[in-house]
Amino acid sequence: MRRLAAGLLWAALLQAGAPSIQLTERDGRAVFVAQGCPAEAFSVYVDGLADAPPMAGAYSVSDGSIMFRPRYAPSPGVSYRAECRQGSAVVAAEVFAIPQRDLTPTTTVEHVYPSAGELPENLLKFYVHFSAPMSRGEAYRHVSLLDQDGEPVELPFLEIDEELWDANYQRLTLLFDPGRIKTGLVPNQEVGVALHAGRSYTLAIDAGWLDAEGKPLKASHEKRFTVVPADTEPPDPENWVVSAPAGGSDPLLVDFPEPLDQALLSRVLAVTTLTGEAIAGRVSIRQGETRWAFEPDQPWRPGRYRIEAQTILEDLAGNSIHRPFEVDVFEKVEERIAGATASLLFSVGGE
Repeated sequence: MRRLAAGLLWAALLQAGAPSIQLTERDGRAVFVAQGCPAEAFSVYVDGLADAPPMAGAYSVSDGSIMFRPRYAPSPGVSYRAECRQGSAVVAAEVFAIPQRDLTPTTTVEHVYPSAGELPENLLKFYVHFSAPMSRGEAYRHVSLLDQDGEPVELPFLEIDEELWDANYQRLTLLFDPGRIKTGLVPNQEVGVALHAGRSYTLAIDAGWLDAEGKPLKASHEKRFTVVPADTEPPDPENWVVSAPAGGSDPLLVDFPEPLDQALLSRVLAVTTLTGEAIAGRVSIRQGETRWAFEPDQPWRPGRYRIEAQTILEDLAGNSIHRPFEVDVFEKVEERIAGATASLLFSVGGE
């Protein structure tokens, strides 16, 4: 009876047209779709492997079509054979060759911050910017810090399982181990600082690091720098130089006596009216992170304005406007500026 029913089903399907098979994409994944073929008669194999079992995956039926979603995505450079059978006979078959992935390198290291050639002994972090999204979980295998003799510095960075990427996986934060920076902590006493004033170093990024598409970097990258004595003084807004715009769309410029944290500079300064209305505009960081420039979206109106700087803004050693990085946890912390922001006033149009 079952054979009779199966035969009648096949007769009906064949009368409706020969079975057809396609390889397509659903929800970002490759799927094989057969029409005019019963679910139990549809299988997908790796082509060319004799006696290989069908691929594992899930089948579903929708509008008379059978969709097979492989458990694992088809591999580039491999061919797959999808078959529709009636008993031992192959009624329809298609071979799909998955194109070999283009592994021509295209991604580069665009910049490493801080960009200065002289960095403090207690430097807290590097930011590495890439031209395209990168793979995760491989950072510490492809980044090394070399001393002036070309020898690797042992474990200079705090190696975090969840690497410190931005949302687009194009900016990696390499954080120096704070335990080696802060005096009095066990790593500092037993191992010492990673950087030593008066010496030169190289941050080396090798080309074997894969981007998000599985391609190696187009080229390796090196940042060479020399180390100066530790910086323990927080940034002081009173020492900043504000160059007010004359009007129109002239940029507002703020110059700092030392480089500040590039990522924080990009987001923690704002311009408002004296009544608190935000002024929209474009921010750029210039001159080795010692200048902040703001270009308004609309021409300036004559009047007085305020620059609001969040006190979390840091220098290269992690000293914030609010307080120094190096503090004694058992003593009262000296807060240089109370509150969440520090304000600087300027005028446009001679007011």
